[in-house]
Amino acid sequence: MSLKNLNVVNKIPRTLKNKLNHKRIKKIYKSFERNLNISENFIVAVSGGPDSLALAFLSKIYSIKKKLTAKFFIVDHKLRIESSKEAKRTQKILKIHDINAKILTWFGKKPLTNIQAIARRKRYQLLFSESDKLKIKNILLGHHKNDLFENFFIRMLRGSGLKGLISMDKKIIINGKNLLRPLINEKKEDLRFIAKKVFNFYINDPSNEDEKYLRIQVRKIIEEFQKKGFDRKKLDTTIKNLKHSNDVVNYYVNENLKKNTFFSSKKKKLIIKNEYFNQPFEVILRSLSESIRFIGKRCYPVRGKKLEKIISKIEKNTLYKQTLGGCIIEKVNQTIIISKEH
Repeated sequence: MSLKNLNVVNKIPRTLKNKLNHKRIKKIYKSFERNLNISENFIVAVSGGPDSLALAFLSKIYSIKKKLTAKFFIVDHKLRIESSKEAKRTQKILKIHDINAKILTWFGKKPLTNIQAIARRKRYQLLFSESDKLKIKNILLGHHKNDLFENFFIRMLRGSGLKGLISMDKKIIINGKNLLRPLINEKKEDLRFIAKKVFNFYINDPSNEDEKYLRIQVRKIIEEFQKKGFDRKKLDTTIKNLKHSNDVVNYYVNENLKKNTFFSSKKKKLIIKNEYFNQPFEVILRSLSESIRFIGKRCYPVRGKKLEKIISKIEKNTLYKQTLGGCIIEKVNQTIIISKEH
């Protein structure tokens, strides 16, 4: 080992360095390092579950080796009575292992329906706010290969198109923030092993067994598939092939936006040429989604059905003025103009 590398290893706290030397953990870390591969400061989202605790350990090592600043945040959704106590306990455990984490709390009225989706959005809002304060654009999330498969089946059951089926990618950009998933190729069993081996601790969220949630229903179905010889490698290959196809569609979407739109910085309006709508339907759909998200400055795209209705009106020449996604979409003479709703 070179003197330079020796110095780096020596800076890793002893409580973490001893765990990193474990053969299985070292192999996972090398894979993590290849997948992350960034040279900028980052934020790490921690929940107290085994996946995010493994992420906390691996990213702490990465930050030390690469001499980067890593900020750790635990989000307390306050959806369960025990959540605040669990967040503080997680914070204490991380502190023992030289990982300082700040607790972010979601205050306010909690939803009665669509709980998981709304909680996810609130979590991102809290993380984005800290990201802005710290001027750090990279946010690490603990999603892994099991999540990727579950997401595929959930989207399939909801009738999603190509983009929806492979929506959980290693990197996505929302409002200028890089959401990174460096564990997306790792198995949940390996991450649980790291959490147990390093921290001897992780929280079991009871909602992970509650079959009222679609994700848990899908998880149970996949478990049944596995008992009957479900081949994960083939599904992994299918998802990779779909991603290649999606890259092709994205290329034409970007070309459409580049050639057939003009943004007036003075008037803060997006002016769309007629040629914009003379493309394959999927290209038009995604182009319009991105256009609305760009002007509306929303984290998430609007739903496909709403976009389809607007496209249909444009094709039938019946669109005059409509609001969607924080935007006003209107026809002026023969031109479609998108502006921010006030």
